[in-house]
Amino acid sequence: MSAGSTQYDPVEVAVLSPDEVARARDAALAAIAAASDLDELKAARLAHFGDRAPLTLANAEIGALPPAARAEAGKRVGAARGQVRRAIEERETALEAERDERILTAETVDVTLPADRVPRGARHPDTLVSDRLTDVFVAMGYEVAEGPEVEAEWYNFDALNFPPDHPARAMQDTLFVAGPDGGEGSGMVLRTHTSPVQIRAMLTRQLPLYVVSPGKCFRTDELDATHSPVFHQIEGLAVDEGLTMADLRGAVQAFVDAMFGEGLRTRFRPDFFPFTEPSADVSMECHVCRGGSARPGGDPCRVCKSQGWIEIAGCGMVNPRVLVACGIDPDRYSGFAFGLGIERTLMIAHGVTDIRDTIEGDVRFSAAFGMEI
Repeated sequence: MSAGSTQYDPVEVAVLSPDEVARARDAALAAIAAASDLDELKAARLAHFGDRAPLTLANAEIGALPPAARAEAGKRVGAARGQVRRAIEERETALEAERDERILTAETVDVTLPADRVPRGARHPDTLVSDRLTDVFVAMGYEVAEGPEVEAEWYNFDALNFPPDHPARAMQDTLFVAGPDGGEGSGMVLRTHTSPVQIRAMLTRQLPLYVVSPGKCFRTDELDATHSPVFHQIEGLAVDEGLTMADLRGAVQAFVDAMFGEGLRTRFRPDFFPFTEPSADVSMECHVCRGGSARPGGDPCRVCKSQGWIEIAGCGMVNPRVLVACGIDPDRYSGFAFGLGIERTLMIAHGVTDIRDTIEGDVRFSAAFGMEI
């Protein structure tokens, strides 16, 4: 920029002449009017109103004029720049309106056309069965208890009265995450049942205790139609004064009534589990044939094979050793526990013949069950 002085060369400030200012203004207005979209308008703005535009450079040369001439030149250049600025704003408003109208026309949605949406997902039937069973026992006063899926051996085996040489503690049956040296005296395993949650509940909750614990379990089973290395269980535990097998039977019958309908008989047969004594295998009357399809020439029942009974769960009175391991006086308190497989319950109730259907992730399988079971 030239410094202010009383003497100046008219050639150096020729850009400030009325003709030059008018020419630069008219060129800018023509370019702005010719812009057909916002991108062209942006280019015109940079060329005629940017830092290197003729009117911008002319404005910078005002300081080279004598003081008496600056006011007139400033007004002339300022008026031209104002016209250009207003022209840009007006053209920008017009072009934005044209763009919006074009978009609305091109992207119009015909709301009368059939909907073309991605199908909705569905809750997994394992989750539905688990929730329904949990609701049954919550309605009876039980609380829901949860625990980690990677569990210490002490919770998974020792506290549940599994001796060190028990077959379940072998690597061909249990998935070990870390050996005894990596867990401060106890190995870490993927829990083989949800019973460790019951141990944690007895160690941390006040008595009397009524909890139900649904969750995921892991074993080294081969995947086939009836076995899976990853499955779900739900277990119940009650510890109180004066509990007997009669209370256990009532809890099991409530589960059967809620899941399969009232009127089905149940039976207990002696069994063995390290953490309960006495223990029992629970069977219920077949809810499909009620033992009535075993007739000469008739097809066997698809669920019970016409045996009339279906094995559904294991149960028993909590072993006193388990109570002692959790700091509970077995002379004052007694308890009962029961456990059943979620997938097995689903297969029995709804005629699912292949457990692999529950883990393949096909939403069509889940959608068939709706939102409630």
